[in-house]
Amino acid sequence: MNVPGWVWLGTLVVLGLIMVFDLIVIGRRPHEPSMRESTMWVLLYVSLAVLFGAAVWITTGGEHAGQFYAGWLTEYSLSIDNLFVFVIIMSKFAVPREYQQKLLLIGIVLALLLRGTFIAAGAAVVSRFSWVFYLFGAFLVYTAIKLARHGQDDDEDFQENGFVRFCRRMLPLGSDYNQGRMTQRLDDGRLILTPVLIVLVAISTTDLVFALDSIPAVFGLTKEPYLVFTVNVFALMGLRQLYFLLGHLLDRLVYLSTGLAVILGFVGAKLITEALHENQLPFINGGDPVAWAPKVPVAVSLGVVAGALVITTIASLLRSWNSARGEVALVRPLDRADSDV
Repeated sequence: MNVPGWVWLGTLVVLGLIMVFDLIVIGRRPHEPSMRESTMWVLLYVSLAVLFGAAVWITTGGEHAGQFYAGWLTEYSLSIDNLFVFVIIMSKFAVPREYQQKLLLIGIVLALLLRGTFIAAGAAVVSRFSWVFYLFGAFLVYTAIKLARHGQDDDEDFQENGFVRFCRRMLPLGSDYNQGRMTQRLDDGRLILTPVLIVLVAISTTDLVFALDSIPAVFGLTKEPYLVFTVNVFALMGLRQLYFLLGHLLDRLVYLSTGLAVILGFVGAKLITEALHENQLPFINGGDPVAWAPKVPVAVSLGVVAGALVITTIASLLRSWNSARGEVALVRPLDRADSDV
């Protein structure tokens, strides 16, 4: 897939304009978006991703389009997992609801810039050293096992990273959010920073930590830097609205970690088999490629990713529904007994 420079530039300009428009809309009227507003924005960004995949299909063929869709679904599902931590960050720093979507958007833009650097470095390493897929694959399998064992527990125990603690110690910080602004002028004339800065640092750096497994996972589905980058952009663009849309529903996705573990384990194994096909390590098969290692078609990858998400989502909703019915069944007899007394 040979992507000309003007395509890269055009893509960056269009995506940048979309985000600037989004930020202007939020800045004009800071508020907590309604369910209807959040739904419309999420559908818009999902539609843009689907249309972009269709454009890839038309211009470069079905294989690259399938890689984009598989990568986008994987990154989107892993980004949903990020929401658990974002909820904790907003609660920990007591961010007023009307300012949360603005801070989320700016934090996500910063996260995209950091991810762009990470993707560029990853693409350079992958192009020169094929054996790095062994490391990526092993790390994803390890992450999948860890996620399957511990679920969301590790996410919920959010701890401030070193950079956040450094900012707290070294910068003049106040406690007032000052209508979502980053600075505040005190009565004595001093200019201090508001907690907005700390929240943005927490969101962007925490997302970068999550990218340590999500970006290698996408590289396991496509080696094209252009697709890896656009997958990350489309997955993160609608994350702010998804935060408000899901809200209290996040706790009902009890099997989400299981689905993510399946996806990461599958992609990790796929990376290892691809590394075997391109093997150059002298202590594996004498440095020759391993011909018997299975090749996983794009359609299979897309099917596994989509299937894991659909099955775990349906199973989570069924369990929540059955739990709610059980609670109602327990409450009704108690109500009847109270009325008899």
